[in-house]
Amino acid sequence: MLDARRKRLVYRANYRGFKEADMILGGFAKAHIETMSEEEVTQFEDLLGAKDHDIYDWVSEKTPVPANYDTPLLDRLRKFKPIP
Repeated sequence: MLDARRKRLVYRANYRGFKEADMILGGFAKAHIETMSEEEVTQFEDLLGAKDHDIYDWVSEKTPVPANYDTPLLDRLRKFKPIP
């Protein structure tokens, strides 16, 4: 079940419709999904439910992060540097 969730999340992270979000979220998912704990998978799943532009603004620290998304996983995502 967890493997199926991971595969779904990688797909969702790569095909957001906002190029910058695709690069950041998709690259992060490809690089880290296999090592995420079940809790982190759930946090990533929740994060992907947010709007692309909001996620981008949170990652680039342009706007404050709502408490429910302010997790260690988001901190890891902020530190991730996608390869163009």
